[in-house]
Amino acid sequence: MDPFQNVANNLLQKVLTYTERSYAPYSGRMEAVIILLEDGSFIPGVRVENASFQLSISALLNAFTTAFSLGRKDISAVISSVPFSESELAYTSALSGYSWELVGSQLLLVAGAHLPVPTEAVEIIKHVDHFDPQRGVELARTASHHALIPQSNFPVGCAIAFPSGEVITGANVEHSDWSQILCAERNALSTAISYGLGETKAIYVSCPKLPGGTPCGACRQVIVELAPHATVWMDLGSDAPASMMATELLPGHFSGDVLKRTQKS
Repeated sequence: MDPFQNVANNLLQKVLTYTERSYAPYSGRMEAVIILLEDGSFIPGVRVENASFQLSISALLNAFTTAFSLGRKDISAVISSVPFSESELAYTSALSGYSWELVGSQLLLVAGAHLPVPTEAVEIIKHVDHFDPQRGVELARTASHHALIPQSNFPVGCAIAFPSGEVITGANVEHSDWSQILCAERNALSTAISYGLGETKAIYVSCPKLPGGTPCGACRQVIVELAPHATVWMDLGSDAPASMMATELLPGHFSGDVLKRTQKS
């Protein structure tokens, strides 16, 4: 077997292991994508569904928004556990600065890029000493610097804390197809699922251009489903951050439990 095919097979085996992390209680479609970076490290993304079906996040969108919010654009290849859909190919083809070659139905290569042997997933977890709400919003502010915002020029950052003391961050990532834009909160939450992290303890949101800005309606729906017990903290600029419980953000929310496969069967 030639070296290229060895790497491709290695990638396929890796991406299949990530499908088990998918959050797909409504369809059962366990899907994953891996973005292979030029240094051999990679970024996973898994399918994340929502009771409001149109808010579901594809594995490909999950992986790309994670990569961009980390400032990683040094992409060599993208591999999917299932054939790429037409909408996913349209998403990648519209990304500025990339030219793609589709190999088969599950592998996208960046034209001219070297295909390195995959190593380990990019480390995203931060360990923060003396963590408090102010430190949380500071991390969210810093995360907003990685926002990809050609449409709005409105950066948003998010930090998510877990009971173990670990923290991850995310930023809003825009696209020419507005239906493919992902807010910082949904970005960070879907990244947490891809990396197999546990229950969310707290969510910190920072809108540097609008101190006091709160999650949009779409993010509130996703937050209340994926992190119903979390405290959500909003950056108020020079004032102390304000907080609300996730369920308070969306009173009378639709849980979607009746739609889950275990209930339907």
